[in-house]
Amino acid sequence: GRRGLIRMDYTTLVDGATLQQHLDDPAWCVVDLRHQLADTGYGERAYAAAHIRGAIFLHLDRDLSGPMTGTNGRHPLPDPERLKARLGAVGIGNDTQVVVYDDAQGMIAGRLWWLLRWLGHTRVAFLDGGFPLWQAEGRPVDTVLPSRAPTQFSGSPDPRMLVDAATLLASLESPELCLIDARGPDRFRGENETIDPVGGHIPGARNRFFKDNLEADGRFKPAALLRAEYLALMAGAAPAQVVAQCGSGVSACLDLLAMEIAGLHGARLYAGSWSEWCSDPARPVAR
Repeated sequence: GRRGLIRMDYTTLVDGATLQQHLDDPAWCVVDLRHQLADTGYGERAYAAAHIRGAIFLHLDRDLSGPMTGTNGRHPLPDPERLKARLGAVGIGNDTQVVVYDDAQGMIAGRLWWLLRWLGHTRVAFLDGGFPLWQAEGRPVDTVLPSRAPTQFSGSPDPRMLVDAATLLASLESPELCLIDARGPDRFRGENETIDPVGGHIPGARNRFFKDNLEADGRFKPAALLRAEYLALMAGAAPAQVVAQCGSGVSACLDLLAMEIAGLHGARLYAGSWSEWCSDPARPVAR
């Protein structure tokens, strides 16, 4: 068997061939995160129809987000204790190699990648190419609901990975801040805003559409290319000065994943993002 082999930890990406070799490995857990903002039941229906063999399903709204108050954005961060309990209940422990996927070019799956890292769990990787490539390559799917033994998941959130609205507002004029908005270019400009009540972006933000991290086949661009593109965007800023945001703190995690792949460590997330920012008319808006 595999005894005596050095354990490989996957902390950014894993490809389909590697994941397929580990589908029966109890130390690995695959998580299906398919979701559509306009149809929040889509993911469960898609999962029931076919999912990667052995994958469990977690829901963006119920499992990976906390309650909305009207002023804390559309996908507030979940309560850490509740999230840890949920992870343990579905069989994810502190030694588990987690692999996340969706069918939306990483827009949703990146959120769990980030949340696990926030809790101190770095053994989490994004399935490069997602479900579409997995299917295109003819890899195993089924409709079976897997049963994983519940376990304990412990950890504590790292406050250094986050920036809140007040801190961001206070540092908008600072040359130390490099704010990167992961939304599409039209929404960044304030056009075609169908999701949030206000169009525009946070003053000073630079646009890096999360899909621009990927090749045409849905896989991530090579690390060296990502590094060159981010360094150009950062224009001299250090990775630790970068704050990523998007509409609600979900797709921004894919920019953070891209930076991690590029070897640019220490960027933070503004989890409330545009949906929280624009809920207070006192906060400035750029168009």
